[in-house]
Amino acid sequence: MSQREGSLEDHQTDSSFSFLPHLEAKIRQTHNLARLLTKYADQLLEEYVQQQGEPFGLPGFSPPRLPLAGLSGPAPSHAGLPVSERLRQDAAALSALPALLDAVRRRQAELNPRAPRLLRSLEDAARQVRALGAAVETVLAALGAAARGPVPEPVATSALFTSNSAAGVFSAKVLGLHVCGLYGEWCLHAISMCVPSALGGQKHESDLWDWSCRCLWRS
Repeated sequence: MSQREGSLEDHQTDSSFSFLPHLEAKIRQTHNLARLLTKYADQLLEEYVQQQGEPFGLPGFSPPRLPLAGLSGPAPSHAGLPVSERLRQDAAALSALPALLDAVRRRQAELNPRAPRLLRSLEDAARQVRALGAAVETVLAALGAAARGPVPEPVATSALFTSNSAAGVFSAKVLGLHVCGLYGEWCLHAISMCVPSALGGQKHESDLWDWSCRCLWRS
């Protein structure tokens, strides 16, 4: 190996190491945002249930799980996927949620016009989950593993959100409950994906962090 080759490799290694604190800061920021939004999602879900009337909120009430084209909760099989693919799925789900939350807010404005706090919470949730999705995409882009592009908005909600029959109203309420639940589930999943490094010189425990380091070593 020539002296020039050695110098080039040393420079690439130094560059990778100098980028690590910046990358760790992005992962930590994303983790903290996901933790905060998980708390907000719990509050939103509770507030949503309170405004729907019976049978919502009654002991033993188990709403049907209506299908939602284009979006579902994190599946157990996600754990077996590569870290980059899990992050891409997080980004895709988070990018689909704002439109769904906006649809829930519009329907709730018709059904519960005297619940301004719930309507503001739904509006805030759409904005907040959009910010979390952007943060996840930023981490992906920093590692050269950007998301696959715009995700089409789920389309199977229009009929349920516009029907004014008794069955249609109930289904719209159930679907809104499902969307609020998915908001919390995907925020919680983002927490598990973006665990920051342990403090005090301890071992990094995040799969994402290990994968990040490997990406930088290969760059």
